[in-house]
Amino acid sequence: MVVTKGSRARPRFAKAEEQFEYLRKGAVDIIRAEELLAKLERSRVTGKPLTVKVGFDPSAPDLHLGHTVVLRKMKHFQDLGHRVVFVIGDFTGMIGDPSGQSKTRPALTRAEVRENAESYKKQAFKILHRKKTVIEFNSRWLGKLGAAGFIRLASKYTVARILERDDFARRYRDNQPIGLHEFLYPLAQGYDSVALEADVEMGGTDQTFNLLVGRDLMREFGLEAQVVLTMPLLEGLDGVEKMSKSLGNAIGITEPARDIFGKAMSLSDDLMWRYYELCTDLTSEEIETLRRRVKSGDLHPKQAKVDLARRLVADFHGAVAAGEAAAEFERVFARKETPDEVREVRLPSGPEPVWVPKLLVTVGLAKSNGEARRLIEQGGVSIDGARLADATASLPATAAAAHLIKVGKRHFVRVLFH
Repeated sequence: MVVTKGSRARPRFAKAEEQFEYLRKGAVDIIRAEELLAKLERSRVTGKPLTVKVGFDPSAPDLHLGHTVVLRKMKHFQDLGHRVVFVIGDFTGMIGDPSGQSKTRPALTRAEVRENAESYKKQAFKILHRKKTVIEFNSRWLGKLGAAGFIRLASKYTVARILERDDFARRYRDNQPIGLHEFLYPLAQGYDSVALEADVEMGGTDQTFNLLVGRDLMREFGLEAQVVLTMPLLEGLDGVEKMSKSLGNAIGITEPARDIFGKAMSLSDDLMWRYYELCTDLTSEEIETLRRRVKSGDLHPKQAKVDLARRLVADFHGAVAAGEAAAEFERVFARKETPDEVREVRLPSGPEPVWVPKLLVTVGLAKSNGEARRLIEQGGVSIDGARLADATASLPATAAAAHLIKVGKRHFVRVLFH
């Protein structure tokens, strides 16, 4: 589904219907679908790419797979030949996005925004085409508005309409404080669309209100309204909560290749298809073909999951690393062998044996003695290849003693006493 090459002055695009089918994959909503089709057709006829805008407030420096759902849809627009603008909210980040918040969100300093923005860009280009991506900082136009400009902007929206937003309405109803500056956030984000004259704006479903404000403001400024395309919030490894590092159910895109691979292999067979849909470039038809092959027995679910894991690792570490991660997973988890690289921890020797739960905490395999005991009692700890069942067990700490400790399926540490 790539744009065919035409003349330099007027590139040729695929048929509007074909583009639309590719772009709707995984989307929750398109407001309005008929408008997107019309814009795609006009783009095809005129040879002028659509301007597709997505805003990112760099509130945290590290991205996980959930963040890449929208990034990947941006890439799909790029694959089709359209102009993608990656808007870094260095101005709006200092307000703080109130989306989904139950209390006022702390504003970032300019230094924090800039530092996080650089990290965002570096990670985003693991998905996006670097040369095809336009990077903009929204302080370029929002910083020029000044007090008078913001007053004029605020005059174009009512408090009643702002309070239609679920999180604002809930906080107001529950007597939770709402800062006046928070009301400015959706207006500022909406003005980004005005400044860029966006044809399409994308975001997660939690951004729907903000995206629609942009639609309204464009009309207020005499511009054609942007189409809003929302993507779902990706479920984490548990298949229940949305992906979040704080919940421990995330796959970070900067994690080592073997960790990304191993976590992908821990997905349930049902959840695997969700990740295929939202985290790969396969078309809906190609994914459905894989589903049918698994259902018919022509393709084993494990092999389909291996293929998914390889695709994810390749995106962030390259094809070679994906192959190595697959080989190591097979060796360690299918053949029960030890990985090539095992973290080593050197500890001082002594005449007294070391209580195993305390040792697990010392080497970072458990957060507390209580957690370590539970891991042992649940059969999750092996020492030198033998599963440990006794939570009162100790290991000799004599000089030159060495032990390979395994916790769970993926965590290995070699302890050396000296």
